[in-house]
Amino acid sequence: MNMERPDRFADRHIGPNPESIQEMLRVVGFPTLDTMIDAAVPRQIRLKKSLSLPAARSETELLAELKTIMSKNKVSRSYIGMGYYDCITPPVIQRNILENPGWYTQYTPYQAEISQGRLEALLNFQTMVTDLTGMEVANASLLDEATAAAEAMAMCYGLQGHEGRKVFFVSDTCHPQTIAVVQTRALPIGIEVIVGDHAKFALNEKVFGVLLQYPATDGRILDYGPFIQQAHEHKALAVVATDLLALTLLKPPGEFGADIAVGSAQRFGVPMGYGGPHAAFFATRDTYKRHMPGRLVGVSKDAQGNPALRLALQTREQHIRREKATSNICTAQVLLAVMASMYAVYHGPERLKQTARRVHSLTAAFAAAYGEDRKEPFFDTVHFRQGPKLQGVNARTYPDGSWGVSFDETTTAEDLNRLVGRNVEIFPDADFGTFTRTTLFLTHPVFNRYHTEHEMLRYIKRLEAKDLSLTTSMIPLGSCTMKLNATAEMIPVTWPEVGRLHPFAPRDQTEGYRTLFQQLETWLAEITGFAAVSLQPNAGSQGEYAGLLVIREYQKQRGQGHRNICLIPVSAHGTNPASAVMAGFQVVAVACDDQGNIDVADLRAKAQAHRDDLGALMATYPSTHGVFEETIEEVCRIIHDNGGQVYMDGANMNAQVGLCRPGDMGADVCHLNLHKTFCIPHGGGGPGMGPIAVAGHLAPYLPRHPLSEVGGSKGIGPVSAAPWGSASILTIPWMYIALMGGDGLTDATKVAILNANYIAKRLEPYFPMLYKGHGDLVAHECIIDCRQFKATANMEVEDIAKRLIDYGFHAPTMSWPEPGTLMIEPTESESKAELDRFCDAMVAIHAEIKAIESGAMDRTDNPLKNAPHTATVVVAEKWQHPYSREQAAFPAPWTREHKFWPAVGRVDNVYGDRHVVCTCLPVEAYATVRHS
Repeated sequence: MNMERPDRFADRHIGPNPESIQEMLRVVGFPTLDTMIDAAVPRQIRLKKSLSLPAARSETELLAELKTIMSKNKVSRSYIGMGYYDCITPPVIQRNILENPGWYTQYTPYQAEISQGRLEALLNFQTMVTDLTGMEVANASLLDEATAAAEAMAMCYGLQGHEGRKVFFVSDTCHPQTIAVVQTRALPIGIEVIVGDHAKFALNEKVFGVLLQYPATDGRILDYGPFIQQAHEHKALAVVATDLLALTLLKPPGEFGADIAVGSAQRFGVPMGYGGPHAAFFATRDTYKRHMPGRLVGVSKDAQGNPALRLALQTREQHIRREKATSNICTAQVLLAVMASMYAVYHGPERLKQTARRVHSLTAAFAAAYGEDRKEPFFDTVHFRQGPKLQGVNARTYPDGSWGVSFDETTTAEDLNRLVGRNVEIFPDADFGTFTRTTLFLTHPVFNRYHTEHEMLRYIKRLEAKDLSLTTSMIPLGSCTMKLNATAEMIPVTWPEVGRLHPFAPRDQTEGYRTLFQQLETWLAEITGFAAVSLQPNAGSQGEYAGLLVIREYQKQRGQGHRNICLIPVSAHGTNPASAVMAGFQVVAVACDDQGNIDVADLRAKAQAHRDDLGALMATYPSTHGVFEETIEEVCRIIHDNGGQVYMDGANMNAQVGLCRPGDMGADVCHLNLHKTFCIPHGGGGPGMGPIAVAGHLAPYLPRHPLSEVGGSKGIGPVSAAPWGSASILTIPWMYIALMGGDGLTDATKVAILNANYIAKRLEPYFPMLYKGHGDLVAHECIIDCRQFKATANMEVEDIAKRLIDYGFHAPTMSWPEPGTLMIEPTESESKAELDRFCDAMVAIHAEIKAIESGAMDRTDNPLKNAPHTATVVVAEKWQHPYSREQAAFPAPWTREHKFWPAVGRVDNVYGDRHVVCTCLPVEAYATVRHS
């Protein structure tokens, strides 16, 4: 009797079944999957043995095992504070956003017409932040409070750091993790950070910016107005790190002179998760909006003149500016920003104020019970410099041995009585005096309309319906790896023993997490061929930055700190040169040949020309052009022979797992996009995770953290606010790797390569393939060339991308790495039926282009130029186009079975950048809908 389990998870994760694989192989021209892989992947880099990973197990077994591991965590009431607070996630938000694949499997909203739902939620987030901070413009979120503060320092430096201004003052009232991350960021770019008492600091002409905490890390509410005025008199900019819940009661930073306000939106309904993921916020004055890092949602109009949302201004500035960029941020924490904004929508201004008053009243009662007579006002945190410390309680301990507590939304009167040991009288609202907020906030109807669960549920679902996600169809984006995010992988994220731990909880309460980290690090080291892993970087861009800092520190420790040249191929992702500059490198571009590979002769010449100062090479493998380069080992040797280290971008790791390893090729460090290869979902543009894996000689330099034992013995400073970054979502790659096992992971990689080559073969008669590699094959993605249609049919690649929406598909990656192209990555999770549906759509679009070329269809008034077609347009009384409504809306059979309707017509990007509006529009703006 066959005792093997009939339900192998890999068979659920991998889309094509064995019969489909054979059919696809016949199209590609190979008898077996292994013979195709042998032809595609250079033999010299292939793994000689299978990955040494635990055998695959079932979903039921692994959920039970992970439950056992994480149950070793002790979920204790946290009074630690420091920017992290327990909170209540409204169930309507938890079930319908955080646990809903319609929200967490969306891609970054670069295709605005099919992203209007989350763009509206992000616009709500921006409005919420500007209202509460008293600033004029806010971005769509950053990674965490500490890195947001570091971004603010960099922005101030870019604006004011000239004529010898190299000093950034940081008040010692800031959270310690924020101070440490700012210091890490400042060191490689030559900024001097001075930490001290703002009341005693003498501002001078060398200071370009200051950072203050409001309320302070020890709870005090301080009057920063005079100091900020002095800073402005010395032409320095003021950054205020603040707390959104406190700002419902306190005067906002914009009203006492702040130029930038940063902080975390975590306590607005997002679990602590032992450090993340959370949405940071960044707000500034309108004057500086074009210098602001990260994404910005703006209001434009569509082809029919109706309001339409889009990403605005500097959305991809790091790709455009490359080494001239002041930030490498190319992501946001969209899913978490959506949750925070929905928390504000659900509660509205009055309930938020009620929550804040309650938190403050409990804190005041506790302070009084302990005989603390505070001179300065406080909100939710009290620092006790005298008296016995609470025992058996997760309170904060300061370096001098004193202690403090922070209360939050979950704190009850019963908690207070237990802490004090008797029933305590709760005081009425305290008077914050001159710090009391007098201005209104969250006055827009969206924050005052959906306060019952029924209305909130409908609002969430209405927005969800405007967005295309993996629940609708494949998202074939090259270099983005939009694959299955299995339900079993997602379930543990919302377990209390995963989500409710404070990142600085005592070590004996976090044994489950320690086990998870150790196992995951071991598995990732095996997969990459490296010696050690840091899980701290909480984005791919941050992984790039951390890996390069590790290289710089290694070079410095061996007496080679002058090695500041970083070679980067011209085909590299735009974050690569931006990250290099942030890490203190000078970028030198390396040419690519006609096949898109690194030009080895140019690389050798530049490596030798800079041999005395060569610090690193940044390379992507398979290449950015989607091919396995034959020369990767030679490339690594050239760099090593000239004194440099090799950083490998892990964006394309989905083509390597189980077949080859960066460490075996000669790389010294790589980052891993856990939100790509290892199944953390993209969440509409975040969260992400970008841990780094390093060779043995770099392990001592992995990032440390001032509040936890983590990193190497000679490690760089922290790059994230929390020691293990966004720890709670590390349960997802743990589940994925354990579910698949070594053989399953290898099979997935093989099928990912097969799927890409199947699409390439099917589309090649219609769209030329721009690059091919070893064996005349592509890797896990292919690039089709659409440039010829400009001359023959007046057709841009954007027209093809927008027309795909009418067929029910998200467009592939557009015009990157080459203008006028589409980069397609199907991943291993898509079935042959879905691949064929996508190919059929592309072939049909090609036929429409041919009709334009032949004159059978108009060159300016055709389905492509007018795409996408909304339901409103299609059913309008007047139809004046030379093609039918049916061809516009139902161009393929499957669109009649299930039609995804775009919420708006084609968005006018130019208009949006010329008329920048980045907060919620008044309701009347949507009152009149035009059809033509």
